[in-house]
Amino acid sequence: MQTEILSPTPEHIAVAAAALLRGQLVAIPTETVYGLAGNGLDEQAVANIFAAKERPRFDPLILHLPAGVTLEQLQGWLVDVSAFTPTARALLGSLIDTFWPGPLTLVLPKCPTVPDLVSSGLPTVALRVPAHPVAQALLQAVQTPLAAPSANRFGRISPTSAQAVYAELGGRIPYILDGGECAVGLESTVLKLSPEGIPTLLRPGGIPLEALEAHLKLPIRASEDGKTGPPEAPGRLSSHYAPSKPLRLLPTPFAQLQPGDWQQVQHLTTGHSHLGILSFATDPQALLNTLSRHWPGITFSLECLGSDPKAAARALFASLRRLDEGDATLLLAEPPPISTGLGYAMMDRLRRASSLSR
Repeated sequence: MQTEILSPTPEHIAVAAAALLRGQLVAIPTETVYGLAGNGLDEQAVANIFAAKERPRFDPLILHLPAGVTLEQLQGWLVDVSAFTPTARALLGSLIDTFWPGPLTLVLPKCPTVPDLVSSGLPTVALRVPAHPVAQALLQAVQTPLAAPSANRFGRISPTSAQAVYAELGGRIPYILDGGECAVGLESTVLKLSPEGIPTLLRPGGIPLEALEAHLKLPIRASEDGKTGPPEAPGRLSSHYAPSKPLRLLPTPFAQLQPGDWQQVQHLTTGHSHLGILSFATDPQALLNTLSRHWPGITFSLECLGSDPKAAARALFASLRRLDEGDATLLLAEPPPISTGLGYAMMDRLRRASSLSR
């Protein structure tokens, strides 16, 4: 199959919409990452998504919806929140009004309208309203929910550009809509709300946990999802977002490594003459001097994300992809300098991408 990258003109959006309504797949930009979209109410189209990504069917998908959708419109069509208490319904409506469109996915009890394949047989469905104008133009054109997991082969680095999608899925899908670089760069935050109004975080992402807690005026508990049964949201497996080359996640940033830590890291790199370094440092040359002092004779590929959390999150996957495509045979990543907000989400991605457990 030939894959064509389309500019997001009205004509090309019409071409993409027609393909989706025929049951074909189209890679689309969102503010988080690029998604592999198919008609979310067409079971064969959904099956095609799993096949193109080589994705196991126990990993559920997210349905993407047009802007302006209300809880009243969703009730009885995609979700059944009739058992929700008045407090829970008020919280749900407030989340929708405040964070949609945007990088927040809500997991709610589903209606029979939603194919079981979308939810991997679970009684819930994940819903999101993307903020990207190209995604919204396409959703308005098709007038149907689009299932759209990240547009990459299963378990690999999520794409944040049309070119990265092509590298992953070229030859497997007919069209990629090019909407430029993704503004957020991390997948959506996934939140489950119980009928009693108890919020549970299933995946950290583009909306910081602290922002949700401040809005709800409630603590949000972390889920053990994926450890004791099938995951209720995508991206919950222990190994995910991974490069093809081995990645080691350091216990602390390079600047905080103690002599004993350096010895341990040097042991991990034995036999590798070219290392790929993912760092949150603001002075690449100073970091390179430090690395060269501890690893004389070794060469490096360096990706410095900086200390701005939004900029670092936006560049994370693209930087990992460049290191993976480069000359390094082993990748080393620093933990983010902050453990809250987007730092928490980035740490989640790096921990799952790390091959320490393999």
